[in-house]
Amino acid sequence: MECDGMDALPDGVVQSILSQLSNARDVAACSGVSHCWRDCVPFLPALYFPRSAFDAAGGVCADDAIGRMIEAAARLEELVIYCPFSSARLPRWLAMRSASLRVLELRVDSAADKAAAAASGTGSGHLDCIGIVSNLEELRLWGLTMTRAPSWGQLERLRVLEIVGAHLEDLAVSGAVYACPNLTDLALLGCECSGSVNFALPLLERCRLDFVGSGSCALTLATPRVESVEVQGFNWISLQGGDCLKRLTIAKNTGSVYTVGILRLPVLEQLSLRGVQWSWGAVSYLLQCATEVKHLVMKVEFCGDFETLQPFPEVDLVEFFNTHPKLRKFEIHGAMFAALCQKNSLKNLDSRFSISSLEEVLITVRSPLNAEQKLNTLESLISYSPRLQRMVIRISQMKNCHEAADEFFEEICKFAHMNNGRVRIE
Repeated sequence: MECDGMDALPDGVVQSILSQLSNARDVAACSGVSHCWRDCVPFLPALYFPRSAFDAAGGVCADDAIGRMIEAAARLEELVIYCPFSSARLPRWLAMRSASLRVLELRVDSAADKAAAAASGTGSGHLDCIGIVSNLEELRLWGLTMTRAPSWGQLERLRVLEIVGAHLEDLAVSGAVYACPNLTDLALLGCECSGSVNFALPLLERCRLDFVGSGSCALTLATPRVESVEVQGFNWISLQGGDCLKRLTIAKNTGSVYTVGILRLPVLEQLSLRGVQWSWGAVSYLLQCATEVKHLVMKVEFCGDFETLQPFPEVDLVEFFNTHPKLRKFEIHGAMFAALCQKNSLKNLDSRFSISSLEEVLITVRSPLNAEQKLNTLESLISYSPRLQRMVIRISQMKNCHEAADEFFEEICKFAHMNNGRVRIE
């Protein structure tokens, strides 16, 4: 292979160019070109081993190849391993680069390693070696099983922790987060867990928790600086410290949300409530706290404190918008819209009432019941919202076998035609 062009460049320029490489395949290919290029490997700041890194390597042992490259990269700051590897080699690799490594991402769903861990009863013990890298700033783990708290000591410099697609015991995940006291970003996504998890993180700014499974789960989150929280899968939620919270999303795809406790939300701009069933006490409490909200998403199907599914109670439209004067964008699902369309919800309307900030409304209608009240509510939203630019009406899963459904849909079409330019049907 001709490489005169690169050989003519100063060594510093060659090192700068080749240091942009991170994919293990590219690094290996370049290392075989010349001694000059091979000598640049120690200056690589990052190594990335994709899932299929060694699929075409014949009999090459992945562990040996990974070890050689990590040993050669003397200034390694970021290590990402998605391909299968033996966890028995991991402590040595991390020990070699413990002084320089800042970012570590591992896919640890190897079937052999999981079987060995299960047989030995060590659970996530093969990841205890992560504590060797005391200067670590970002840690991402995929597909692990954590049955006990890892022995990481205190990772004081760790700012980002992400665990994806894992099976976690509640005490184990609480212990793992406890070992990272200075986190600013925490993400536990697609994790199977039940029980009670408690996090106290004074520096946390962004939090995403997505717990799956049918078991009951409770969350206590003490985070005075947090600005964004997204949680899914919890029945009981306690947020201690919401003075800086700007974005809050709470969802529960199966089961119920029974309680949400938080003292106040003085700067909350975006609130999203989603799920099959919520306690009305939890819904109304959050709405009372979120008086400064600008973007509100209400996609809850039913209320009810226990297993019995109940409709939303009546909500006074005037009172609702008066207590949320800064609301600009409102996404409202069938149940909440029906609650705003009850017989007495419009009784307090008068000429002085105005929904002064509302600019966009997205309404999902699922039933022709109380058709007249629903049409009156739609007309009121148009009439009393001087800044309204767009209203989208979604007709979702409405049974059209009944004459009332056809008549209701026809009335909505007329309403959209009369407000052409601002109202659209989907």
